[in-house]
Amino acid sequence: MTKTFRTLDDVDVRGKRVLLRVDLNVPMENGRVTDVTRLDRVGPTIAEISDKGGRAILLAHFGRPKGRDAKDSLQPVAAELARILKKPVGFSEGCIGEAAEKAVATMKDGDILCLENTRFHKEEEKNDPAFVASLARFGDIWVNDAFSAAHRAHASTEGLGRKLPAYAGRTMQAELDALDKALGAPTKPVIAIIGGAKVSTKIDLLENLVSKVDALVIGGGMANTFLHAQGVAIGKSLAEKDLAATALRIMEKADAANCAIILPVDAVVAFHFAANSPSHAYGLDAIPADGMILDIGPRSIARVQAAIDDAATLVWNGPLGAFEMTPFDRGTVLAARHAAERTKAKKLISVAGGGDTVAALNQAGVAGDFSYVSTAGGAFLEWMEGKPLPGVEVLKIG
Repeated sequence: MTKTFRTLDDVDVRGKRVLLRVDLNVPMENGRVTDVTRLDRVGPTIAEISDKGGRAILLAHFGRPKGRDAKDSLQPVAAELARILKKPVGFSEGCIGEAAEKAVATMKDGDILCLENTRFHKEEEKNDPAFVASLARFGDIWVNDAFSAAHRAHASTEGLGRKLPAYAGRTMQAELDALDKALGAPTKPVIAIIGGAKVSTKIDLLENLVSKVDALVIGGGMANTFLHAQGVAIGKSLAEKDLAATALRIMEKADAANCAIILPVDAVVAFHFAANSPSHAYGLDAIPADGMILDIGPRSIARVQAAIDDAATLVWNGPLGAFEMTPFDRGTVLAARHAAERTKAKKLISVAGGGDTVAALNQAGVAGDFSYVSTAGGAFLEWMEGKPLPGVEVLKIG
């Protein structure tokens, strides 16, 4: 791909104060980090800057505080980061002002410093120019390594990129490279698997994808809305029946764009929305009136696997059934394992993202076998919808 943004390969960080925007918004319980995935992802960028003699000054948000709030402090996260990096990580109780100034002024080459939660200041989310200027005073360059916050035009995620020379960190670089392979300039044919409960949250996504992919698999509760729109009796299944016209419009648009829409041809139906409740596979012409579709059926699974076999690139967002309850995770798990096998055999480039999707791939035990799994939720979705992301736009060359 032609390089459209600057990376750490384009700058000598030795002796420079590097304002590094990272994603430290990790799950916590009783003051302890319970999932270090995001810290593991940003570790290499921090370590590289430090090892090359740069002064790494970390900027991040945590939670949604309304002003300063001790429970949303980044201090315990900085301590966990130090353990992962096996290097000391200093901490400043402010991200602007006297405490931060002193902490930055005493840094030596190779030091790492974490500034306090940027969202303790309401000016962060407003992208306030004075707040941006206060942050910019601490840095010679700005590196954005937080793709997951790139859909927000905040001071630390976008504003700094207009004040200081801007570069992509290694996590951001990997994410943008993977996304370019998935939808920017993909190896065709491209298939998208889109699941989840509601069509309403993914209308923009579906409308963008039908013009970009060769086949679109629709699963989860969303598929019920499409089946209902086509006149299939879906019993008591979750569906947004008022969106029938929208579903038909998306199908017409797909038809015009030569994109095959793949909907379930059979379904696993239960009478109670509960794990391990008795269930049975039915053809679409025989869904019981008091039954609920909770997963795709065996013929649908075979069809999805065949569609994956035909593809060179796969983009996945959302589960195919009620994957959080056995046995209704079967469709999602078997499709995910099939995609993982094709990826390992070098026959498929597979990119997945979104919270439920990551959880489903972990449940199937194959998250590590996909070409790339994005931990970004909103940013991944907006990127798939074809929307420009402020935190990425500001990194572009020219």
